[in-house]
Amino acid sequence: MNDARVPFGRIHVDPVSFDGAVDAIVALRRAGRGGTVLTPNVDHVCMAETDDALKAAYDAASLSLLDGKPLQWLASAMGRPVPAKVSGSDLLRPLCARAAREGLSCFFFGGVDGVAQRAADILAAEHPGLRVAGCHSPPFGFERDPDKDAAVVALVRAAQPDLLFVALGAPKQELWMSKHRAALAPAVSLGIGASLDFVAGLVQRAPRWMSDVGLEWAYRLGQEPRRMYHRYLVRDRAFVGIAWRTWRAHRR
Repeated sequence: MNDARVPFGRIHVDPVSFDGAVDAIVALRRAGRGGTVLTPNVDHVCMAETDDALKAAYDAASLSLLDGKPLQWLASAMGRPVPAKVSGSDLLRPLCARAAREGLSCFFFGGVDGVAQRAADILAAEHPGLRVAGCHSPPFGFERDPDKDAAVVALVRAAQPDLLFVALGAPKQELWMSKHRAALAPAVSLGIGASLDFVAGLVQRAPRWMSDVGLEWAYRLGQEPRRMYHRYLVRDRAFVGIAWRTWRAHRR
């Protein structure tokens, strides 16, 4: 593991600024080898404690970008500050703007039926010149069917995108991108969670001030309590112990 990377439990983040993250993603594509860009948050840290495949996906990631104020606060407490919170949702529009300027094509993948296309139409209208290589909202559970999974990979490969925005939710998107990294190259794949839902208007994102003070999770919980209850109020309670263990290990 790169010594510059900041540990959080069993995974890590790369300490880069927001602009540095955009530059690094474009550089990955220009290098022509493909890659995966992950955006760990508290939930990812908690899941990786017991999910070896998710940990392996992080170990192999080309770039791991901090998504969440609690992680940023912990990094500072360890004396290893990370310059910025860089979520997939924050990156989507700036990367589309950069892609439009530099002639890079984008593929939008995920969401319920029609969401990827609607988000792509909105982003193309916002960023004149954006090359949309394709859009696809796969059927639920496609990744568990080898034939359907192979068909999806073939669809993306045929479109030859430079940037592949994958909105399948965690840990599905991280595992899928890692599994197919070689097949999808030279595209750079980015896990963006609910970003296409935000752009398409299906889900409203938390106000900026809530994100800045670490309360974006509370906003999501209020919007979708049945879906988000277990994640935020059950599974993510493990973060307290993980944070304490990580801090103590670093201080030693």
